[in-house]
Amino acid sequence: MLIIPAIDIKDGKCVRLTRGDFSQKKIYLDNPRDMAIIWRKQNAKMLHIVDLDAALTGDLVNFDKIREIVINLDIPVQVGGGIRSVDAVKSYLDVGVGRVVIGSAAVTNPSLVEELLKIYSPSQIVVGIDAENGVPKIKGWLESCDLKDYELALQMKEMGIERVIYTDISRDGMMQGFGYESTKMFAEKAGMKITASGGVTNSQDMKKLNDLKPYGVDSVIIGKALYECNFPCQELWYNYEDGLTLDRNFSTARKK
Repeated sequence: MLIIPAIDIKDGKCVRLTRGDFSQKKIYLDNPRDMAIIWRKQNAKMLHIVDLDAALTGDLVNFDKIREIVINLDIPVQVGGGIRSVDAVKSYLDVGVGRVVIGSAAVTNPSLVEELLKIYSPSQIVVGIDAENGVPKIKGWLESCDLKDYELALQMKEMGIERVIYTDISRDGMMQGFGYESTKMFAEKAGMKITASGGVTNSQDMKKLNDLKPYGVDSVIIGKALYECNFPCQELWYNYEDGLTLDRNFSTARKK
C-alpha cells in the first residue's frame, strides 16, 4: 500500500481544507517546497500536489511553486487542480511531473482524456473522481454532475484510463475515518486501479484500507492526519510499504 502525502497549495502556501471548504483553511507552511522536503525526509516515495487556485480558475496559478518542488525532489510527483487542456498537461510533464490528474475536465470535456491518451501513457494520465454520496463534484467541488461516481469511472476506463483517484468528500479533512463502504463499493463497480483519498485518520483506518487491496485499492493519499502527526510517519511507511515497487513506467517518467 503506497502512502502518498498530499500538499495542497493556495495563494502560494501549503494548506489543508476541511471537506474542500476554502473558508476552512489552515496554513501549515509558507513555502510548499519545504513541506515536500520534509515528507521526503520522512521516507515518502511519492507526493500528491493540488493547485487549489487552479481548481477554481483553470489557470496554473501555482505552476512555479510546483516546478520548484519537482526539481528539488528525487521521487515521482503527481499533480492535480485545474488541468483542463493538453497544453497544461504538457507544461507539467515537461518540467518533470510524473503523473497528472484530470478532474473536472473528465466530466466537462471527456474528449480531452481521449486526446491525452493518444499522446501519453496511461501511467502518466489519471482521473480524479471526488464524490459526495456517490455523486461526482467538479470545479473545486462546487458543482455536481449527472453521473454516478462509478459510471464516470467506467466511461474513463472505456477510453483507456487505468487508474482513478477516488475521494469521499464527506470524509475529506474531517479526521473521522475514511469512507470504507463508499470506497469498497466504488472499487468493486469500477474494476480499476484505485488510489483512495479522504479521511484516513489513524492506523486502524490503514488496516481497514489494506483489506481493500483485492478490489484494486493499492495506494492512499493522506493529508491532514500526517500534518497533525496522528501516527509516526516512519512506522506508517515501514508497516504498509514493505517490499513495495513503483510501476517502472511511472517511476522513471520524471525528466532527469
